[in-house]
Amino acid sequence: MNRLIPLLVLAAITTSASALEVTGRWIQGGFISGTVAPGSTVRLGKAPVLVAPDGRFAFGLAFDAALATELTVVGPDGQQQRHEYSIEQRHYPESRINGLPQAMVSPPKAVLDRIAADGQAVQAARAKARTQADFKDFIWPIKGTRISGEFGSKRVLNGVPRQPHFGVDIAAPQGTPIQAPAAGLVTLAAPDLYYTGQTVIIDHGLGITTTYLHLSKTQVKVGARVGQGQIIGEVGMTGRATGPHLCWRANWHEVRFDPSLLVDAEPAVTQPRR
Repeated sequence: MNRLIPLLVLAAITTSASALEVTGRWIQGGFISGTVAPGSTVRLGKAPVLVAPDGRFAFGLAFDAALATELTVVGPDGQQQRHEYSIEQRHYPESRINGLPQAMVSPPKAVLDRIAADGQAVQAARAKARTQADFKDFIWPIKGTRISGEFGSKRVLNGVPRQPHFGVDIAAPQGTPIQAPAAGLVTLAAPDLYYTGQTVIIDHGLGITTTYLHLSKTQVKVGARVGQGQIIGEVGMTGRATGPHLCWRANWHEVRFDPSLLVDAEPAVTQPRR
């Protein structure tokens, strides 16, 4: 695939209004971070971007983001600058999963209220608007394991097309420790969500959250602050899962983006069994 080149990517732009530095890959599902002069405001298209007191900001790009966007920065002196970017298009593979209990593909009416309540709890855990940036960089939550499912793949469950997969699946033995990829605040430690089983959400600040699904054991509580590398739980197969693995997800507010791009320049792709 020919890569679309951003107009301003990995570049530093200095103006009288702001000292804008942007890093990251402008690709569908990408993660972008940067700095502006303290006291500036930033918008991605029409969406406001949280800015820390020291000028740091971050955001994610949706899996189907438009192929062009702009950042608008208003400096502390009131001057406005607009910076245009191209976004690389991704082509997502199809992923077929069979052998799931039928109730996990087409849930019965008796559990619909529970599923709705689960969704509200997850939404609330991601709704914080902290301008504090707890993170500096990110690491993989599990080391040296196989990617068994990639972000954005078109899911077909028991032969039924469903919404895309918005996480990265990491295959690992039951009980494998899971580490926090960056510092943050635990905003959800749910023991049994219908689809995702034991689930943890960490708020890293600036609207960036990461989520950990299907755990067999949770080792943190809501309100706890965690450091990078701290163990938060263990791999399991609770909820809708056919085998032990970690489904790792990342959000900018409600925008789902590729968690592998928090760590690497290239998106993670499914790896064959050895």
